[in-house]
Amino acid sequence: MPRTSVARGGRRAVFADRDGTIIEDRHYIADPADVALIPGSPEALIRLRGLGFALVVVTNQSGIGRGLYTLADYRRVAAETDRQLKRAGVVVDATYFCTDAPGGNPETTCRKPSPVLYRQAARDLGLTPAGSYFVGDKLTDVLPAAPLGGTGILLRTGHGAAEEERMAGAGRPGADWLVADDLAAAAELIERLESRRRDSSGNPASLTRFPP
Repeated sequence: MPRTSVARGGRRAVFADRDGTIIEDRHYIADPADVALIPGSPEALIRLRGLGFALVVVTNQSGIGRGLYTLADYRRVAAETDRQLKRAGVVVDATYFCTDAPGGNPETTCRKPSPVLYRQAARDLGLTPAGSYFVGDKLTDVLPAAPLGGTGILLRTGHGAAEEERMAGAGRPGADWLVADDLAAAAELIERLESRRRDSSGNPASLTRFPP
């Protein structure tokens, strides 16, 4: 469900999670007073915009499906997030959210890691998922990258450090992604990858691989 759309056709995007990536994860945020930008995240988004990427937020909001807060609560939190970002000089092209609770039909749910919302964003905004970046603090944020031809970057903010430790210990067949400390570090990494891509016209970088 996009709120704003100012991207131009044919662009690649940075698809970023919200809670634990851009704002602090307060566990089912329902009160705008709880919105706090993660330090460095606005500057990171500005940097990514400067590289020519569309900025699209894709967020699971299962608290609505679970009955923990309402759609109106979500919209107030989203409006406060946008207000703080705009005050910092950031304009997000669009925000998409899924209200489904876990355990739904995997064939029809929009809940990440489903590609449904990413494909909708591509259609709505004329974006190219291939070559785009999928950034967040959970595996559900980065797993859509591979089937859509993009690059996933797992952040150590929010749940990311625990996710990284869990996957490193257990292994995950076929799961490829990069790892960065936070969104600011991810923006720096993306800038380096893009420079390398332009220079070599080859693969952007070797991925962090957790072998089967």
